[in-house]
Amino acid sequence: MSATILTPVLALICWTLLVWLWMYALRIPAMQAANIDPNNAQHPGSLDILPNPARQVADNYNHLHEQPTIFYALMFYLQLSGQADSLAVTLAWVYVGIRVIHSLVQGTVNLVMLRFGIFALSSITLIVLTVRAVLAAI
Repeated sequence: MSATILTPVLALICWTLLVWLWMYALRIPAMQAANIDPNNAQHPGSLDILPNPARQVADNYNHLHEQPTIFYALMFYLQLSGQADSLAVTLAWVYVGIRVIHSLVQGTVNLVMLRFGIFALSSITLIVLTVRAVLAAI
């Protein structure tokens, strides 16, 4: 398999699906232990009584559908515009690695300031990628 700027996209998609599995591996037993009927979980907040580990991983799964959407669009832009140089590929992998670390921290120890620092690093990486793309476009 040849590595392109789209390979980190595939990696983050795979990671997101692994977090989905992790979420349900925790959420389903937690719901059963709390005697929650799945039909009673129709509205936001209805699962707030679940223990923190199940909620933390679910929160992270949601986070993987927020800022990474910018990453996905930017990677396709870089590929299609011919800006997918080796630095961009490296930064894309750095972004994915930082997001994986963010997931692991949020899904385990969930120290907010540590998590924020990791999130800030991923944001800075995304900003650098974006600024490079804008400068190349003008």
